[in-house]
Amino acid sequence: MFTNPFLPIAAPLKFYAVVPSADWVARMVDAGANTVQLRNKSQIGSALYREIERSVAYAKDSPTQLFINDFWWEAVDCGAYGVHLGQEDLESADLVMIQSAGLRLGVSTHSSEELALALSVKPSYVACGAIFPTKTKTMPTQPQGLDKLRQYVLQAGSTPTVAIGGIDLSNAPDVLATGVSSLAVVRAVTDAAEPEKVVKAFQALWKE
Repeated sequence: MFTNPFLPIAAPLKFYAVVPSADWVARMVDAGANTVQLRNKSQIGSALYREIERSVAYAKDSPTQLFINDFWWEAVDCGAYGVHLGQEDLESADLVMIQSAGLRLGVSTHSSEELALALSVKPSYVACGAIFPTKTKTMPTQPQGLDKLRQYVLQAGSTPTVAIGGIDLSNAPDVLATGVSSLAVVRAVTDAAEPEKVVKAFQALWKE
């Protein structure tokens, strides 16, 4: 489908926080999170655009790699680092426009078939999930588990892989042991009493 791959990520994705607002993006950037995704499901129109614009501006001069979930046109227009798309968005998004604008691309996958489709567009990374049961959103498939994740890592080859879904500090070492490139979390950060400390605790896993 694509002859040229999307730009590679500039630095290892490692700890990946998925957060709902620009204020949360700012907190994660200040905490030194390696990668952040703005996944805003509550706003539309100009309010949503401002959230994306603020997020991009805050992350711009930091080491944090910021991806915008779903809203690829706004991500391109605001000069975001990258965009993250679900499987259903692959058909409707203008991938040529995203690539031409120099944005990185991440794609969600929930099976080996979806992973194969995602890899065919040569993205910057692929996300695999849900690894464990999660209450964050209704999942179309059963939890994938660690054995399948190991298979996905092998299938992805040189494309970085992100594990997501039900990951917390208690199971993170086992997930990381599969060879996955990055651990993405939602509630482990947004429900934490001290989110900044959670960021550091996750990041320490890569030093062990």
